[in-house]
Amino acid sequence: MPRPPARRRSPLAWVTATMLASLIVLALVGPLVGGAAAELPDLAAVLQGPSPAHPFGTDNLGRDVLSRVLAATRASLVPALTAVLLGAGAGVLLGASTAVVGPRARRLLAGLINLLLAFPALLVAMFLAVVFGAGAAGAVLALAVAGVPGFARLAQTLAAGVAGTDHLAAARVLGLRRHRLLWRHVLPNIAEPLLLSTTTAAGTALVALSGLSFLGLGVQPPGYDWGQLLNQGLDRIYAEPLPALAPGLAVLYAALTFQLLGEVLAGGVARRGPATRTPAPPPLPCGPAEDGLVLQVEDLHVELPTPDGVVRPVRGVSLALRPGEIVALVGESGSGKSLTALAIADLLPADAQVSRRTLRLLGADFGAMTPKERDRHLATGLAMVFQNPASALNPSLRVATQLTETVRAHRGARRAQAAWEAADALRRVGLPPALLSSRPHQLSGGQRQRVMIASALMVRPGLIIADEPTTALDVTVQRQITGLLSGIRRDTSAAILFITHDVALAGEFCDRVLVMYAGTVVETLPADRLADGARHPYTRALVESVPDLGADRDRPLPTVGGAPPDPLAPPPGCPFEPRCPHRRAHCAEQAPPMEGLDAGHRVACWYPVPVAAGPATAVAS
Repeated sequence: MPRPPARRRSPLAWVTATMLASLIVLALVGPLVGGAAAELPDLAAVLQGPSPAHPFGTDNLGRDVLSRVLAATRASLVPALTAVLLGAGAGVLLGASTAVVGPRARRLLAGLINLLLAFPALLVAMFLAVVFGAGAAGAVLALAVAGVPGFARLAQTLAAGVAGTDHLAAARVLGLRRHRLLWRHVLPNIAEPLLLSTTTAAGTALVALSGLSFLGLGVQPPGYDWGQLLNQGLDRIYAEPLPALAPGLAVLYAALTFQLLGEVLAGGVARRGPATRTPAPPPLPCGPAEDGLVLQVEDLHVELPTPDGVVRPVRGVSLALRPGEIVALVGESGSGKSLTALAIADLLPADAQVSRRTLRLLGADFGAMTPKERDRHLATGLAMVFQNPASALNPSLRVATQLTETVRAHRGARRAQAAWEAADALRRVGLPPALLSSRPHQLSGGQRQRVMIASALMVRPGLIIADEPTTALDVTVQRQITGLLSGIRRDTSAAILFITHDVALAGEFCDRVLVMYAGTVVETLPADRLADGARHPYTRALVESVPDLGADRDRPLPTVGGAPPDPLAPPPGCPFEPRCPHRRAHCAEQAPPMEGLDAGHRVACWYPVPVAAGPATAVAS
């Protein structure tokens, strides 16, 4: 196979590399090149103009200006770079932390950043330089502190875009500590603009530091940098401009180099930050409860504040799953399916209010656990497979890193052991281990979804929540994914909560079906009775809206007419009453309770549709 042609670097990259190399060389050998001409006075050559022996003239002690400019390269660059690195390090950590801390700490950090930005950076630097004392150390600290707010605001803005991504939510489900979330999932995804800003700020810091030295607040005699040399040449600028022009050109050259370096590096690949290993605490007890339930949820409520009022998208949901059971949660968009799953996984927004009578996972009662214990129990006992794997997988990390970080964090597995388990997980989902070195953008949609399932298998969970994992896939890949989940259920006895819009798929793939409407469960029944045994009018309408290839093509497809109720003003009675073809006066007055019809079949309806009844075509309100 012919080798792909090597990618040619742009001329700008070569120019920038040459300019940067010249600065590095001058910083290393500048004092040696200048030598005695830069340090020793020559009273016979005081204040001379440009000449072959002194191209930029001499100063008031007869020292060669060019030699002093070259010798001052290190004294000018190192403090400026130090100030930028200190300011960028503190500012980036301050701003990026807003993506991983709690809501109260996030508000405090945001208020602190806004307060610091109220003061101009240059004035802060001058004030602090006076406070810290004139000198190189004081000027460096002053510039570093003055640069923190700008970096913090940039990092805060960039991190806000990462905070709402699925891959960060998936990392939270895995129970990663905040420092791992920050180093692995936040900083790598915002590194590129931060790198550009840091290199650009290096040139700005050099100019600012030279300005402080020019004002007498920076480097002090007998030391010197470009700013102090510019000050010394200013007295004779009208008679001999070159002694002042030389250090000015040096500042301009170095600042331009850093600006160009930022432009070149901005097109590079953001590098992953270092990961720190911490000993894993002993695992919590994990297994089904004494009653054999993997998950038990009773009377779950979710409230979300909006500008128009409080919305209650989940109201009184109760469900239970046993080991090895696949339960479907079906309903229209907005019925509360995904919010129910996110409430169970503790992934709702910070301003959401969640209440429940009971929430048990693998026998552990969440109400009796501390937040830290709850997070770790969720990380090891529950796994989520999100609808869009392209956003759920971190684009800056290789597949191997995303699969192994959980077992290394929670089970203390060594790198080699974690890599072996990751390769085995890929084999179990039908992917070659060679894909461990790939990044998500190099995989197809089906491969990315399989990687998500492999990631879920890494922690050996008792419960897998699959939130519409087949929605964006074609029919063939959908069947492969559902077959894969069935095999996982068979091999591991894990319970699976399968959220979907596809009623036909739920009836074919799952053991039980829970039908949600307007935030409540309106019917639960065995999956094999879904097609012809549904008793709730809404469930019947969903089943009848499934296209039939043998139906008359001249007739319009059945649909569920009308629209769901307004979540801000839910009706007092049955929520489906305005759309129900079997409604009666009593339906609009009081919401029906969930009542059992027979073994495994319960329905919330005052007047359940008889099994032998005709089509339950819904009408528009």
